[in-house]
Amino acid sequence: MGSSMNVREYSNISMIKGPLVMVQGVSDSAYNELVEVELANGEKRRGIVVDSQKGISVVQVFEGTRGISPVGTTVRFLGRGLEVKISEEMLGRIFNPLGDPLDNGPMVIKGERRDINGEPINPATRDYPEEFIQTGISAIDGLNSLLRGQKLPIFSGSGLPANALAAQIAKQATVRGEESNFAVVFGAIGVRYDEALFFRKFFEETGAINRVALIMSLANEPPVMKTLTPKTALTLAEYLAFEQDMHVLAILIDMTNYCEALREISASKEEVPGRGGYPGYMYTDLAQTYERAGKVVGKKGSITQMPILTMPNDDITHPIPDLTGYITEGQITLDRNLYNKGIYPPINVLMSLSRLAKDGIGEGKTRDDHKDVSNQLFASYAKAVDTRGLAAIIGEDSLSETDRKYLMFGDLFERKFVSQGINENRDIETTLDIGWEILSVLPERELTNIKMDYIKKYHPAYRGKK
Repeated sequence: MGSSMNVREYSNISMIKGPLVMVQGVSDSAYNELVEVELANGEKRRGIVVDSQKGISVVQVFEGTRGISPVGTTVRFLGRGLEVKISEEMLGRIFNPLGDPLDNGPMVIKGERRDINGEPINPATRDYPEEFIQTGISAIDGLNSLLRGQKLPIFSGSGLPANALAAQIAKQATVRGEESNFAVVFGAIGVRYDEALFFRKFFEETGAINRVALIMSLANEPPVMKTLTPKTALTLAEYLAFEQDMHVLAILIDMTNYCEALREISASKEEVPGRGGYPGYMYTDLAQTYERAGKVVGKKGSITQMPILTMPNDDITHPIPDLTGYITEGQITLDRNLYNKGIYPPINVLMSLSRLAKDGIGEGKTRDDHKDVSNQLFASYAKAVDTRGLAAIIGEDSLSETDRKYLMFGDLFERKFVSQGINENRDIETTLDIGWEILSVLPERELTNIKMDYIKKYHPAYRGKK
């Protein structure tokens, strides 16, 4: 919106309901326009227009409506969208989505005021993701690789260690050879106080905070603060990527809290609910968020997104994971059975997928044997899981020698390849070497997905014979 629109002042509030204030007699308010609400005692609060119909403007107040009276309150429409001062000074700091510091540090001094709704990337100038990002997590790097500019969500379940995994990836992730230009924007949406403390402590203690900017809203804040969190986080990511030439990893946790906040706002506006009570435009809304990622032709920087969401009741067909799966390029799925076995991170590789991985791995990108090893590990683990089912029916004693080797492989795969410490940062070579080590328990004739040249070059059995 241009600055030509002037500030307009109104004092006829017709209704206050939940986080919303209805102002009457407003004919020219714009969607997402910024509003200042002044109470009778002089206290000022901020809000935005979430709906405007004939003569009534619906304003959502960021700090909530408690204490606001229909009498003596003035509402000013400011004629511009919500802008936050954005700067590279935000790295190493913690802010709320309105740009106020949460870490007792100073306000951002030098910076640009940016509309947090952002500008979508023009599809014609998008560049295809091809560079590998090393997260240091074997189950991701080895089998479901993340590329620079990709959107790869993590699907978690309630009580699964998504927070720990998100923090570990934020600490470890890097584009090899570009370590100094790598930054993480971490958007924590509607998190509980103990989660907020965990992230803060983890980043401070590991020293990762220096390259992480934390944009955070808490669970007890009004729903609009939660819906603004990813917007502000991605606005900062866009600035760092496209103005400061950085490689930015944007981690948004938890998108389920974001969607619940959308639903809450939609219900208070009495909109007709869609599937699961969520608003019908949730798909559009999520797409607007997720599509703020990628690489742009002619720009050095990039934004890679890892949205993290909790699947209600572990249901992958629930609207939130379902719509997310449509918009993003794969998913990393956490699994309760693996978690119950004591495996961290409990990534179910058979339920996970990175649609772009094949374009960023192999010779000159990771290592020449990466594609073959990855295919072989997938195939062998899938067979191991099938064999477990068979063993449960006919008993292990009735299995063939080869099938027993597969059972052994399955356990090693989970305990050695998937499982790793929260501070264990494996480079891609280490990950592939572990892959070879566990593949070597299978008879060589079973390694049908790997070229003979690679077997001779990397298989532990041949290594001693050089």
